[in-house]
Amino acid sequence: MCGASVPSAPPAPPPPPQQQDPAVVAARNSEQLRQRQAASNTILTGPQGVTAPATTATKTLLGQ
Repeated sequence: MCGASVPSAPPAPPPPPQQQDPAVVAARNSEQLRQRQAASNTILTGPQGVTAPATTATKTLLGQ
C-alpha cells in the first residue's frame, strides 16, 4: 500500500479569441474561394454526366 497522492490536473488553456481581424477573415474567404474554383476546374462532366455515347469496338476473332 502506497500512500502516494493523486497529482492535480494541469490548468486549462486560455479560450481562443472571439474577435477576428477583418483582413484575416477576408484573406481566408478568398483562399477558400480560390480552392473551390480550382477543384471545380478538375471536374470534366456536367450535372447530367457524360451524354455522348461510349466509343466501344465490336468483338472480333483474333487474326480476322
